[in-house]
Amino acid sequence: MLTMTEKKKKTTRKKTTSKNRGLTDIELAKFQQLLLSKRREIIGDVSNMEGEALRKSRMDAAGDLSSMPIHMADIGSDNYSQEFALGLMDSERKIVKEIDKALSRMEKGSYGICIATGNPIPKARLKAKPWAKYSIEYAEKLEKGLAEEINEDS
Repeated sequence: MLTMTEKKKKTTRKKTTSKNRGLTDIELAKFQQLLLSKRREIIGDVSNMEGEALRKSRMDAAGDLSSMPIHMADIGSDNYSQEFALGLMDSERKIVKEIDKALSRMEKGSYGICIATGNPIPKARLKAKPWAKYSIEYAEKLEKGLAEEINEDS
């Protein structure tokens, strides 16, 4: 028979899932909420950027209905702004894909594990970048060209 203290310890102990080494169910739920929140934020940002970047013309963007000729420098500036926004949208879409992969790893029970080394990813790294798929050490090797990118899809 369990004493009252033992019962209390048993019910308040954080449950750690064996698949997601070192992460409790509560922590996984928090990371999942972080990922879903960031995903919604990015999708909203991309939608707004698309609306602004892909306006038909300078007249549409400025609300200018006159038929005054536009200076070539203004056209170049508009093109630069549009290309810049399109580049941002592309990088944001890549992050959404990484978030989706992280959510998939969560379902498979491998979230928080470096896909290259199999070592746990520190919680501090996951808090900063919840879609992280590499440990800090492996990510540094990638940046220095000392390691290869791992394709999760295969």
